Amino acid sequence: MIFDTHAHYDDEQFDTDRDALLQSMRGRGVGCIVNVGASTAGCRAAVRLAGQYDFIYAALGIHPDEVGSINDDFFSWMRSEAESNPKVVAIGEIGLDYHWDVEPREVQKEWFLRQMELARDLSLPIAVHSRDAAQDTFDLISRYGRDLPGILHCFSYSPEMAAEYVKLGYYIGLGGVVTFKNAKKAKETAQIIPLERIMLETDCPYMAPTPFRGKRNSSDLIVYVAEEIARIKEISTEEVISVTEENAKRLFQL
Repeated sequence: MIFDTHAHYDDEQFDTDRDALLQSMRGRGVGCIVNVGASTAGCRAAVRLAGQYDFIYAALGIHPDEVGSINDDFFSWMRSEAESNPKVVAIGEIGLDYHWDVEPREVQKEWFLRQMELARDLSLPIAVHSRDAAQDTFDLISRYGRDLPGILHCFSYSPEMAAEYVKLGYYIGLGGVVTFKNAKKAKETAQIIPLERIMLETDCPYMAPTPFRGKRNSSDLIVYVAEEIARIKEISTEEVISVTEENAKRLFQL
């Protein structure tokens, strides 16, 4: 079944129909979802959702745009929750974002490293966000995260860099972008990366695949991503879904 490795069902876009939509997921071929924290409120919401639905798991982390809101008290809560709650399966999304530069880059790096260290302490994988920060992200992971399992969420860099991450043991997260007509780098990445190192994700409610581009995304639409990867690799959609599901279960120790 479909395993959505990166979703945000706590987003307000789901406020009107969240429960009905999530209750329908099994019938739409979705077996598991990791709801990923990106802010302090998002982390708490991810834990709540994981407690409500047996097929939803939580990742706890602070997005680089939000690191100005984190403090030692919340970081202690993250550690305690991730340590004691079996539904918490990763630390994320963490990383660097130089596109908006909401927070100073040195502060982003500090919290990226602290959250990587938390993942190491708890033997959890990391879910990495990186936008317009290709070299710094790779340098930090190469130096401080070589021994960590993890996934490069919504990978947007060159296929050559994706291959370097695979050499480090990381997985590459692919979502709706790979279905876009002009997404040359994403398609090339899907082609050269072994299926055993690819994860499927939505980043919902964002990044809906073609033919739903610009609309609200949801986990069942991953089938369009799987179909495109299957087309690129000249294999069946069923194989893409099956292998990526096993990849996710292995990474998240499920």
